[in-house]
Amino acid sequence: MILDGNKISLEIKNEIKELVSKRVNERKKIPHLAAIIVGNDGASLTYVGSKVRACDYVGFKSTLIRLDDSISEKLLLDNINSLNNNNEIDGFIVQLPLPKSINEEKVLLAIDPKKDVDGFHPTNFGRMALEMESFIPATPYGIIELLERYNIETSGKNCVVIGRSNIVGRPISILLSQKSDRGNSTVILTHSRTKNLEFFTKRADIIVSALGIPEFLKSEMVKEDAVIIDVGITRVIDKTKEKGYVIKGDVDFLNVSKKASAITPVPGGVGPMTISMLLKNTLLACQRKD
Repeated sequence: MILDGNKISLEIKNEIKELVSKRVNERKKIPHLAAIIVGNDGASLTYVGSKVRACDYVGFKSTLIRLDDSISEKLLLDNINSLNNNNEIDGFIVQLPLPKSINEEKVLLAIDPKKDVDGFHPTNFGRMALEMESFIPATPYGIIELLERYNIETSGKNCVVIGRSNIVGRPISILLSQKSDRGNSTVILTHSRTKNLEFFTKRADIIVSALGIPEFLKSEMVKEDAVIIDVGITRVIDKTKEKGYVIKGDVDFLNVSKKASAITPVPGGVGPMTISMLLKNTLLACQRKD
């Protein structure tokens, strides 16, 4: 079974669209998402463009703040502070990566947790870990939603997460182990220092790979009927393609899909879910102000 992120993402966007329409009829505030992008990174510009189009589709207001990559850290922090104090803005994101001259940690800490719809602020991360009301990081949130909507059982399952980033690996390992409808898994968090990774992946009922190495997870590393969630997205040079590259995931899809009971494609799997969950967080931020 293919876990179709495009299909589920559209379902979620249509649900949000209906709720926004209802808010309009009730004369309530329209959700407003802002994004700050520094510099001209191609992948970042594409991603932010997708977010703006998604806002248009569901009826959100959106603001895009484009800043030159020569901007000082102080000026960037001033822009963040301005959004923190703007009551019209319900949530905002600072698109990563940032130029090396800017302290990423300082920037993320400057965002008001109540507007941190990316869910990266330590306050939101900590509240999520403690199973308190918070903004869940959009990609892990999207994975949980995908499992939910395809009725993938997680309770009592052995789950291996490959990659320990604060954006995907760590939060999804926490969410899958929590006492919840799409939790209750026994989770092993693996990484670059894990010895004999194959020993763990071969015994896993569910594998979430967020490593960023194209086609790293091979068929011989997974057991029959495993559920495979591929978070990896890497541009691989391919001169035969019009764009000059192809998008590859962490999983050798062609071969692993023959053994898996369910698998996400790349592209069209977890990626579209991330944007939908960002919208869901923004709607939630707006509702909390009601």
